[in-house]
Amino acid sequence: MASSSVIIEIEDPQPIPDKAIKLYEYHEIPYFLRGNAYITDGYRAYLNSKWCIKSLFMMSNESINIWSHILGFWYFSFLLIYDNFLKIPYVAGSTLADYLVFSALLIGFQLCMLFSAGYHVFCCHSERVFHRWFALDLAGISLGLCTCYIPSVYYAFYCHVTLRTLYLTGVCILTILTISFQAHPHFLTSHWARRRLLLFCSMVAYGVMPSTHWVYLNGGWDQEIVKLFIPRVVVQYILGILALSFYAFKIPERYFPGKLNYIGSSHQWWHLLVVIAFCWWHQSCIFYMEYLKEHECEATTVYTDNMPVL
Repeated sequence: MASSSVIIEIEDPQPIPDKAIKLYEYHEIPYFLRGNAYITDGYRAYLNSKWCIKSLFMMSNESINIWSHILGFWYFSFLLIYDNFLKIPYVAGSTLADYLVFSALLIGFQLCMLFSAGYHVFCCHSERVFHRWFALDLAGISLGLCTCYIPSVYYAFYCHVTLRTLYLTGVCILTILTISFQAHPHFLTSHWARRRLLLFCSMVAYGVMPSTHWVYLNGGWDQEIVKLFIPRVVVQYILGILALSFYAFKIPERYFPGKLNYIGSSHQWWHLLVVIAFCWWHQSCIFYMEYLKEHECEATTVYTDNMPVL
Protein backbone atom coordinates (compact mmCIF):
# COMPACT_ATOMS: atom_id res chain seq x y z
CA MET A 1 0.00 0.00 0.00
CA ALA A 2 1.14 3.52 -0.65
CA SER A 3 -0.22 7.05 -0.62
CA SER A 4 -0.69 9.23 -3.69
CA SER A 5 -2.11 12.52 -4.91
CA VAL A 6 -4.76 13.52 -7.43
CA ILE A 7 -4.51 11.48 -10.62
CA ILE A 8 -2.97 13.32 -13.58
CA GLU A 9 -2.53 11.59 -16.91
CA ILE A 10 1.03 11.73 -18.29
CA GLU A 11 2.80 10.13 -21.20
CA ASP A 12 4.32 6.70 -20.83
CA PRO A 13 8.05 6.78 -20.14
CA GLN A 14 10.37 6.48 -23.10
CA PRO A 15 12.61 3.40 -23.35
CA ILE A 16 15.87 3.94 -21.53
CA PRO A 17 19.24 2.96 -23.04
CA ASP A 18 20.47 -0.59 -22.60
CA LYS A 19 22.47 0.00 -19.45
CA ALA A 20 22.23 -0.46 -15.71
CA ILE A 21 19.03 0.89 -14.18
CA LYS A 22 19.63 4.05 -12.20
CA LEU A 23 18.41 4.31 -8.63
CA TYR A 24 17.21 7.69 -7.39
CA GLU A 25 17.17 9.55 -4.12
CA TYR A 26 13.88 10.64 -2.57
CA HIS A 27 14.05 14.22 -3.80
CA GLU A 28 14.65 13.05 -7.40
CA ILE A 29 11.60 10.83 -7.84
CA PRO A 30 8.13 11.88 -9.13
CA TYR A 31 5.82 13.17 -6.43
CA PHE A 32 3.39 10.21 -6.77
CA LEU A 33 6.16 7.87 -5.56
CA ARG A 34 6.88 9.96 -2.48
CA GLY A 35 5.17 8.12 0.32
CA ASN A 36 7.91 7.72 2.92
CA ALA A 37 10.53 10.43 3.39
CA TYR A 38 12.47 8.21 5.82
CA ILE A 39 13.45 5.99 2.88
CA THR A 40 15.95 8.32 1.26
CA ASP A 41 17.50 6.29 -1.58
CA GLY A 42 17.16 3.19 -3.77
CA TYR A 43 14.13 4.27 -5.81
CA ARG A 44 13.38 3.11 -9.34
CA ALA A 45 11.69 5.66 -11.61
CA TYR A 46 10.97 6.57 -15.24
CA LEU A 47 11.05 2.94 -16.46
CA ASN A 48 9.00 1.36 -19.24
CA SER A 49 7.38 -2.05 -18.76
CA LYS A 50 10.38 -3.99 -20.05
CA TRP A 51 12.74 -2.30 -17.63
CA CYS A 52 10.30 -2.59 -14.75
CA ILE A 53 10.49 -6.35 -15.21
CA LYS A 54 14.27 -6.27 -15.59
CA SER A 55 14.49 -4.37 -12.32
CA LEU A 56 13.21 -7.51 -10.58
CA PHE A 57 16.75 -8.84 -10.72
CA MET A 58 18.51 -5.87 -9.14
CA MET A 59 18.56 -4.64 -5.56
CA SER A 60 16.34 -1.65 -4.88
CA ASN A 61 14.25 -0.47 -1.95
CA GLU A 62 11.33 -2.44 -3.46
CA SER A 63 13.12 -5.79 -3.87
CA ILE A 64 11.97 -7.39 -0.62
CA ASN A 65 8.43 -6.04 -1.12
CA ILE A 66 8.32 -7.61 -4.58
CA TRP A 67 9.91 -10.97 -3.87
CA SER A 68 8.16 -11.59 -0.56
CA HIS A 69 4.83 -11.57 -2.39
CA ILE A 70 6.01 -13.30 -5.56
CA LEU A 71 7.22 -16.17 -3.38
CA GLY A 72 4.02 -15.91 -1.35
CA PHE A 73 1.97 -16.23 -4.54
CA TRP A 74 3.80 -19.41 -5.56
CA TYR A 75 3.54 -20.86 -2.06
CA PHE A 76 -0.24 -20.38 -1.94
CA SER A 77 -0.46 -21.78 -5.47
CA PHE A 78 1.31 -24.89 -4.19
CA LEU A 79 -1.07 -25.08 -1.21
CA LEU A 80 -4.08 -24.81 -3.54
CA ILE A 81 -2.91 -27.93 -5.38
CA TYR A 82 -1.76 -29.71 -2.22
CA ASP A 83 -5.01 -29.13 -0.32
CA ASN A 84 -7.25 -30.17 -3.20
CA PHE A 85 -5.33 -33.27 -4.23
CA LEU A 86 -3.37 -34.45 -1.21
CA LYS A 87 -4.92 -33.04 1.94
CA ILE A 88 -8.70 -32.72 1.79
CA PRO A 89 -9.33 -36.04 -0.07
CA TYR A 90 -7.76 -37.92 2.84
CA VAL A 91 -9.77 -36.18 5.56
CA ALA A 92 -12.62 -38.48 6.56
CA GLY A 93 -16.01 -36.99 5.78
CA SER A 94 -14.74 -34.27 3.44
CA THR A 95 -17.27 -32.84 1.00
CA LEU A 96 -17.35 -30.55 -2.01
CA ALA A 97 -17.88 -27.60 0.35
CA ASP A 98 -14.48 -28.24 1.95
CA TYR A 99 -12.79 -27.99 -1.44
CA LEU A 100 -14.68 -24.79 -2.25
CA VAL A 101 -13.98 -22.93 0.99
CA PHE A 102 -10.25 -23.68 0.95
CA SER A 103 -9.99 -22.88 -2.74
CA ALA A 104 -11.68 -19.52 -2.09
CA LEU A 105 -9.29 -18.83 0.79
CA LEU A 106 -6.16 -19.63 -1.20
CA ILE A 107 -7.27 -17.90 -4.40
CA GLY A 108 -7.93 -14.78 -2.31
CA PHE A 109 -4.41 -15.04 -0.89
CA GLN A 110 -2.96 -15.56 -4.38
CA LEU A 111 -4.68 -12.49 -5.79
CA CYS A 112 -3.50 -10.41 -2.83
CA MET A 113 0.10 -11.52 -3.40
CA LEU A 114 -0.07 -11.14 -7.18
CA PHE A 115 -1.61 -7.66 -7.21
CA SER A 116 0.78 -6.43 -4.53
CA ALA A 117 3.85 -7.75 -6.35
CA GLY A 118 2.58 -6.25 -9.61
CA TYR A 119 2.07 -2.87 -7.96
CA HIS A 120 5.59 -2.80 -6.55
CA VAL A 121 7.09 -3.91 -9.88
CA PHE A 122 5.28 -1.39 -12.10
CA CYS A 123 4.74 1.59 -9.76
CA CYS A 124 7.90 3.18 -11.20
CA HIS A 125 6.52 3.16 -14.77
CA SER A 126 4.31 6.27 -14.85
CA GLU A 127 1.62 7.94 -12.79
CA ARG A 128 -1.14 6.39 -14.86
CA VAL A 129 0.25 2.88 -14.42
CA PHE A 130 0.99 3.59 -10.75
CA HIS A 131 -2.67 4.32 -10.05
CA ARG A 132 -3.92 1.31 -11.99
CA TRP A 133 -1.73 -1.06 -9.99
CA PHE A 134 -2.34 0.78 -6.73
CA ALA A 135 -6.07 0.20 -7.18
CA LEU A 136 -5.43 -3.51 -7.84
CA ASP A 137 -3.14 -3.70 -4.81
CA LEU A 138 -5.87 -2.35 -2.53
CA ALA A 139 -8.48 -4.63 -4.12
CA GLY A 140 -6.16 -7.57 -3.50
CA ILE A 141 -5.83 -6.67 0.18
CA SER A 142 -9.62 -6.50 0.43
CA LEU A 143 -10.03 -9.91 -1.20
CA GLY A 144 -7.33 -11.45 0.97
CA LEU A 145 -8.99 -10.19 4.15
CA CYS A 146 -12.52 -11.12 3.10
CA THR A 147 -11.64 -14.63 1.97
CA CYS A 148 -10.06 -15.25 5.39
CA TYR A 149 -13.61 -15.28 6.76
CA ILE A 150 -14.97 -17.93 4.38
CA PRO A 151 -13.49 -21.11 5.93
CA SER A 152 -13.46 -19.68 9.46
CA VAL A 153 -17.17 -18.76 9.37
CA TYR A 154 -18.08 -21.96 7.53
CA TYR A 155 -16.44 -24.21 10.13
CA ALA A 156 -17.20 -22.06 13.19
CA PHE A 157 -20.94 -22.35 12.46
CA TYR A 158 -20.73 -25.78 10.87
CA CYS A 159 -23.51 -27.04 13.15
CA HIS A 160 -25.62 -23.87 12.86
CA VAL A 161 -26.75 -23.66 9.26
CA THR A 162 -28.83 -20.51 9.60
CA LEU A 163 -26.08 -18.60 11.42
CA ARG A 164 -23.48 -19.87 8.97
CA THR A 165 -25.56 -18.56 6.06
CA LEU A 166 -26.12 -15.25 7.84
CA TYR A 167 -22.43 -14.62 8.56
CA LEU A 168 -21.27 -15.79 5.13
CA THR A 169 -23.79 -13.40 3.59
CA GLY A 170 -22.27 -10.68 5.76
CA VAL A 171 -18.82 -11.56 4.38
CA CYS A 172 -20.12 -11.26 0.80
CA ILE A 173 -21.76 -7.90 1.56
CA LEU A 174 -18.58 -6.68 3.25
CA THR A 175 -16.53 -7.66 0.18
CA ILE A 176 -18.91 -5.93 -2.25
CA LEU A 177 -19.08 -2.76 -0.13
CA THR A 178 -15.32 -2.64 0.22
CA ILE A 179 -14.66 -3.00 -3.50
CA SER A 180 -17.43 -0.50 -4.28
CA PHE A 181 -16.00 2.00 -1.80
CA GLN A 182 -12.66 1.74 -3.57
CA ALA A 183 -14.32 2.91 -6.80
CA HIS A 184 -14.71 6.40 -5.31
CA PRO A 185 -12.59 8.89 -7.34
CA HIS A 186 -10.79 10.15 -4.21
CA PHE A 187 -10.09 6.73 -2.72
CA LEU A 188 -6.53 6.56 -4.09
CA THR A 189 -5.54 10.08 -3.06
CA SER A 190 -3.37 10.96 -0.09
CA HIS A 191 -6.32 12.83 1.44
CA TRP A 192 -8.10 9.51 1.91
CA ALA A 193 -5.12 7.63 3.41
CA ARG A 194 -6.69 7.52 6.87
CA ARG A 195 -10.04 6.46 5.44
CA ARG A 196 -8.35 3.62 3.59
CA LEU A 197 -6.66 2.51 6.79
CA LEU A 198 -9.97 2.78 8.68
CA LEU A 199 -11.69 0.68 6.01
CA PHE A 200 -9.19 -2.16 6.35
CA CYS A 201 -9.29 -1.94 10.16
CA SER A 202 -13.10 -2.23 9.98
CA MET A 203 -12.79 -5.32 7.80
CA VAL A 204 -10.50 -6.93 10.37
CA ALA A 205 -12.76 -5.87 13.26
CA TYR A 206 -15.74 -7.62 11.62
CA GLY A 207 -14.30 -10.93 12.81
CA VAL A 208 -14.79 -10.04 16.48
CA MET A 209 -18.58 -10.42 16.21
CA PRO A 210 -18.76 -13.99 14.83
CA SER A 211 -15.86 -15.04 17.09
CA THR A 212 -17.64 -13.82 20.22
CA HIS A 213 -20.89 -15.42 19.08
CA TRP A 214 -19.05 -18.70 18.46
CA VAL A 215 -17.62 -18.68 22.00
CA TYR A 216 -21.14 -18.17 23.41
CA LEU A 217 -22.62 -20.99 21.33
CA ASN A 218 -19.92 -23.37 22.54
CA GLY A 219 -20.54 -22.72 26.22
CA GLY A 220 -18.06 -19.98 27.08
CA TRP A 221 -14.34 -19.50 27.54
CA ASP A 222 -13.82 -22.58 29.73
CA GLN A 223 -14.83 -25.11 27.08
CA GLU A 224 -12.12 -27.29 25.54
CA ILE A 225 -12.95 -26.38 21.94
CA VAL A 226 -12.77 -22.67 22.78
CA LYS A 227 -9.42 -23.09 24.53
CA LEU A 228 -8.12 -24.89 21.45
CA PHE A 229 -9.08 -22.34 18.83
CA ILE A 230 -9.42 -18.89 20.38
CA PRO A 231 -5.62 -18.66 20.94
CA ARG A 232 -5.23 -19.15 17.19
CA VAL A 233 -7.60 -16.25 16.54
CA VAL A 234 -5.68 -14.11 19.04
CA VAL A 235 -2.36 -14.87 17.33
CA GLN A 236 -3.90 -13.90 13.98
CA TYR A 237 -5.06 -10.55 15.38
CA ILE A 238 -1.66 -9.92 16.97
CA LEU A 239 0.02 -10.49 13.60
CA GLY A 240 -2.45 -8.14 11.94
CA ILE A 241 -1.99 -5.41 14.56
CA LEU A 242 1.79 -5.70 14.27
CA ALA A 243 1.64 -5.42 10.49
CA LEU A 244 -0.63 -2.36 10.63
CA SER A 245 1.54 -0.75 13.31
CA PHE A 246 4.69 -1.09 11.22
CA TYR A 247 2.89 0.29 8.18
CA ALA A 248 0.99 3.15 9.82
CA PHE A 249 3.80 4.50 12.02
CA LYS A 250 6.68 3.85 9.57
CA ILE A 251 8.63 1.91 12.18
CA PRO A 252 11.61 1.42 12.39
CA GLU A 253 12.91 3.78 9.66
CA ARG A 254 11.29 6.73 11.44
CA TYR A 255 14.06 6.40 14.04
CA PHE A 256 16.81 5.60 11.53
CA PRO A 257 16.12 7.77 8.44
CA GLY A 258 18.25 6.74 5.49
CA LYS A 259 19.66 3.69 7.30
CA LEU A 260 17.02 1.13 6.25
CA ASN A 261 16.55 2.04 2.61
CA TYR A 262 17.04 -1.50 1.29
CA ILE A 263 16.43 -3.88 4.17
CA GLY A 264 14.36 -3.57 7.34
CA SER A 265 11.84 -0.83 6.52
CA SER A 266 8.23 -0.81 7.70
CA HIS A 267 6.69 -1.77 4.38
CA GLN A 268 8.91 -4.83 4.21
CA TRP A 269 7.84 -5.88 7.70
CA TRP A 270 4.22 -5.31 6.63
CA HIS A 271 4.68 -7.65 3.67
CA LEU A 272 6.41 -10.38 5.65
CA LEU A 273 3.85 -10.27 8.46
CA VAL A 274 0.96 -10.45 5.96
CA VAL A 275 2.44 -13.61 4.43
CA ILE A 276 3.01 -15.12 7.90
CA ALA A 277 -0.55 -14.23 8.96
CA PHE A 278 -2.02 -15.84 5.83
CA CYS A 279 0.04 -19.01 6.39
CA TRP A 280 -0.99 -19.14 10.05
CA TRP A 281 -4.67 -18.72 9.21
CA HIS A 282 -4.57 -21.40 6.52
CA GLN A 283 -3.06 -23.88 8.98
CA SER A 284 -5.58 -22.88 11.64
CA CYS A 285 -8.50 -23.51 9.25
CA ILE A 286 -7.06 -26.90 8.28
CA PHE A 287 -6.72 -27.76 11.96
CA TYR A 288 -10.29 -26.71 12.68
CA MET A 289 -11.66 -28.63 9.69
CA GLU A 290 -9.94 -31.83 10.84
CA TYR A 291 -11.25 -31.34 14.38
CA LEU A 292 -14.83 -30.87 13.17
CA LYS A 293 -14.69 -33.83 10.81
CA GLU A 294 -13.62 -35.98 13.75
CA HIS A 295 -16.20 -34.64 16.22
CA GLU A 296 -18.93 -33.41 13.86
CA CYS A 297 -21.90 -32.12 15.92
CA GLU A 298 -21.97 -34.91 18.39
CA ALA A 299 -20.64 -35.15 21.93
CA THR A 300 -23.67 -34.69 24.24
CA THR A 301 -25.10 -31.78 22.31
CA VAL A 302 -27.47 -31.73 19.39
CA TYR A 303 -27.37 -28.40 17.55
CA THR A 304 -30.20 -26.56 15.97
CA ASP A 305 -29.89 -23.61 13.61
CA ASN A 306 -29.94 -21.10 16.43
CA MET A 307 -29.05 -22.46 19.86
CA PRO A 308 -27.60 -25.67 21.33
CA VAL A 309 -30.22 -27.91 22.87
CA LEU A 310 -29.06 -30.47 25.45
